Amino acid sequence: MSQDSTSQTPQYDVEIPSREAMLEVITKAIKPVPYQDIISHFKLNDERQQIGVKRRLRAMERDGQLVYTRNDAYGLPDRMDLKKGVVIGHRDGFGFVQLDEGGQDLYLPYHQMQLVMHGDRVLVKAGSADAKGRREARVVRSLSDEKREIVGRYFFEQGLSLVVPDDTRQGQDLIIPPEHVNGARHGQMVVAEVLARPSRRSSPLARIKEILGDHLAPGMEIEVAIREHGIPHEWPDNLKREADKIPDEVLESDKHGRVDLRKLPLVTIDGEDARDFDDAVYCQPDGKGFRLWVAIADVSHYVRPGTALDREAHGRGNSVYFPQQVIPMLPEKLSNGLCSLNPQVDRLCMVAEMVIGARGKLMEYSFYPAVMNSHARLTYTKVAAILEGDPALRKEYDAVVPHLESLQQLYKVLRQARDRRGAIDFDTVETRFIFNAQRKIERIVPVYRNQAHMLIEECMIMANVAAAQFVEKHNGGALFRVHDLPDEDRLMAFRMVLGELGLTMPIQGDPTPEDFAKVLEQVADRPDRELIQTMLLRSLQQAVYSAENRGHFGLSLAAYAHFTSPIRRYPDLILHREIKRILSETLPGMPGLEGKHVYDESALGELGPHCSHTERRADDATRQVDEFLKCEFMQDHVGDEFEGVISSVTNFGLFIRLNDLMIDGLVHISNMTQEYYHYDADRHLLVGESSGKVYRIGDKATVKVASVSLAERKIDFELLAVEHSSAALPPRKRVDLKRSRGKGSERGKGTSRGGKPSGKGSGPSRGKRSDGKGNKNAKKHSGKKSGKGPAKQKKRRS
Repeated sequence: MSQDSTSQTPQYDVEIPSREAMLEVITKAIKPVPYQDIISHFKLNDERQQIGVKRRLRAMERDGQLVYTRNDAYGLPDRMDLKKGVVIGHRDGFGFVQLDEGGQDLYLPYHQMQLVMHGDRVLVKAGSADAKGRREARVVRSLSDEKREIVGRYFFEQGLSLVVPDDTRQGQDLIIPPEHVNGARHGQMVVAEVLARPSRRSSPLARIKEILGDHLAPGMEIEVAIREHGIPHEWPDNLKREADKIPDEVLESDKHGRVDLRKLPLVTIDGEDARDFDDAVYCQPDGKGFRLWVAIADVSHYVRPGTALDREAHGRGNSVYFPQQVIPMLPEKLSNGLCSLNPQVDRLCMVAEMVIGARGKLMEYSFYPAVMNSHARLTYTKVAAILEGDPALRKEYDAVVPHLESLQQLYKVLRQARDRRGAIDFDTVETRFIFNAQRKIERIVPVYRNQAHMLIEECMIMANVAAAQFVEKHNGGALFRVHDLPDEDRLMAFRMVLGELGLTMPIQGDPTPEDFAKVLEQVADRPDRELIQTMLLRSLQQAVYSAENRGHFGLSLAAYAHFTSPIRRYPDLILHREIKRILSETLPGMPGLEGKHVYDESALGELGPHCSHTERRADDATRQVDEFLKCEFMQDHVGDEFEGVISSVTNFGLFIRLNDLMIDGLVHISNMTQEYYHYDADRHLLVGESSGKVYRIGDKATVKVASVSLAERKIDFELLAVEHSSAALPPRKRVDLKRSRGKGSERGKGTSRGGKPSGKGSGPSRGKRSDGKGNKNAKKHSGKKSGKGPAKQKKRRS
């Protein structure tokens, strides 16, 4: 045996063939290879070697590399037409397999879902299509043998203890043996650890690992979301010990040799309730252009590679902002203390100093470590008022007013440059929950961006662009913020919807950001502009982190990287370390470059997907909490009437978005007028067969709140009136009137009859109908989270 074809097992202190060596043998064979043939091929006569090989083969089975056949042989999944993927459950009992290789999901009928759990990795064999055109799959084996933790509600009924999962995609209740109840009381929310996985004859067994508290207790929705999405929320003991050694104030020795910017009137501009300030700005005229300083907290000085702080920051990936609560990426001693650019105290920072031309072009830039002292802690509201001429505030902050006016002039120049390059400018309205003393929602209010928000956003974009160009110039390795071209299918669907709304989006060749920007110009004065912006967002790809720079489509930029938020985003910390590494090579001997680190191609290849995953995890968790709180708020409004617009049309009904509250709910087709309805999937229309009425996205609607389910996080409306865009189906295309009674086709044109409930309604469309949102993945492609600290909103610092 060659040296590279074997490896040593510590349990037996013997050499056995490596995975690669055994895979090579099995790959070359024309049929699955029996265990004895593998032993004979490698001439393994030692019993310890044979036991080691058997265990390694089983591990390769668990990882989906091999399949153990009925003939006691090992084969390759690909040669058996087996596919790997992740199970996506549905609350109605069936599910789908999202394939690793991409492409259309495979359908798992109810009896197959009894063998697996939502979120499991599985090996499946694809079968033929069913009557509805779905390609079914058979589960060959689960690849998720590790223990799972599931959040749910504990019940004790008729002598049986069980946990009902909070996530309705987990279609099976967990049986809790008496010895594993661990003090849980009937109705409490708990975390259950799965001990035995489901089978055809038995439900999964579990033990109560953690008791969260009473159902519907204030803040319970956050506790549930944290655990359901696997968000790290406790600091390990070794990290606490490490953090305790960090000084409370900046040491004089740490300031030595850095560029001294303490007299430069840098200021922070953030939300009213922000507690961690990671960026400060200052601008002054420079010839016909401007000189802009963006100072960012030097987190890399304190969070060094390989430390417990760094490992935890990597695992968390980013801070997670819930209403009135934040799960920070870094301990409070750093995030709100030593790394926060608080006013009137010295702080270490990394600075991007830029020269910007009269037309908004980045002419020059430089990066360096510095020490600064923030001259003022300003808020968006105050800065906007100052720039609008508020006399009292201008007097209170007279020392910085001229600098704010310079920032305002720079913003106007950058805004014009943004418009010229055709960047997409979203101006969607967000909402904010206002809580009372009992942490119940008093009201939901819209939050609008003012000039100060947009001013800071443009400054941050410019610093991010400079950082990306700096790294590319020096062939450095960091994570870029990548936003790819829109998906063709989603783009086509969006253009079809625009056509139904009387709008056009002419595209010659590949779409450009300017094409989308022109659509937003067309709808600027329309009452349904928020809805159209949301649909536009859904047509775009999701921005990700990648070691490969593919540009940022939405911002219309060739290179873009996140530099401005290392307190709450790990990719920014990676970028700071890389900038320091480059500076240490180009400016040898320069102090303040501690914390640099070399990331090779392999490491960056893993960091990109990881950081993208933690970002999506945070978005999903915060969305879940928002949906729950909106349902809780609407419970007090059952029977009330609201004005809204149709935000989505499906084969099972209409989703209505309420004006101002930005809350979505469903008008189920069974509760609509007593007639047949036909769904046109291509044009997103629901058409009454007898009346000819057309229900389309953007129609104004009056609804009454019929019911609210906190458990399923959904809101049902009763349709009172609709202001139709058209009285009848447009003549240019008739809808296919193939009729299906009961449940409509979930993936195309379908028919349901009002007045007769069509089964569960939605049919097997993937995912949980949360809060009535037709598409839960609508997401801003750029922007950093705003409002830092409790009850904060999300920042739009791209």
